[in-house]
Amino acid sequence: MRRLAATLQGGTLSDAAKAIEGLATDLYQDDLATCHAIGAHGAAIAPGKRLRVLTHCNAGSLATAGYGTALGVIRALHAAGKLEIVYADETRPYLQGSRLTAFELEAEKIPYKVIADSVAAYLMQQAKVDWVVVGADRIAANGDTANKIGTYGLAVQSKHHGVEFYVAAPLSTFDLKIATGAGIPVEERDGDEIRIIANRQMAPRNAAVYNPSFDVTPSRLISGIITEKGVLRPPFEQSIAALRN
Repeated sequence: MRRLAATLQGGTLSDAAKAIEGLATDLYQDDLATCHAIGAHGAAIAPGKRLRVLTHCNAGSLATAGYGTALGVIRALHAAGKLEIVYADETRPYLQGSRLTAFELEAEKIPYKVIADSVAAYLMQQAKVDWVVVGADRIAANGDTANKIGTYGLAVQSKHHGVEFYVAAPLSTFDLKIATGAGIPVEERDGDEIRIIANRQMAPRNAAVYNPSFDVTPSRLISGIITEKGVLRPPFEQSIAALRN
């Protein structure tokens, strides 16, 4: 927007407003097309059976221009008749799964169940999860992926139980200047997100809290990264490097 504004010197305010609105509309349409492409690529690699998919946090229309990355894959699976059910982690402590993802699934009439984060491993032990699909906040050059706290634990559980673990993200999420996940800064949030839930104090007022907002999943635990250009597979150093070409 700043670059566009710099080209509009000397014109009328009305012309500037139309140009800026036009760019915003283009960005919106581009993001929507990107998410639809991610969904299509995700659905294309699904096996013949209807899948039971677990997702974490919210990577849907509320987090994008209207379709979603991880939820875009889920929407595409549902539209193709390849989805049996979605398990939506609550995603503590901020509950993006139960507040946002469940809201979207309800609105789309996609079959789902909300689960506590601690239930996921038990579902996998019972062989009730086929895929885990999550979004990403940043992806390093080697495929290490930062996402909402709890994602790394899901990846470890998936690896142990033989469950496919996919990351769905646009190419803009890749930060090729960062070699590995060790270079991704992790925000630590206010302790009251843990101490207080729904205006009720759940821990001693002065309880010490460690509340990282994200964690980093090593690329060795990821089955594939679903992008708008296709699905990247291990070794990710090579498949991601090919994005530069």
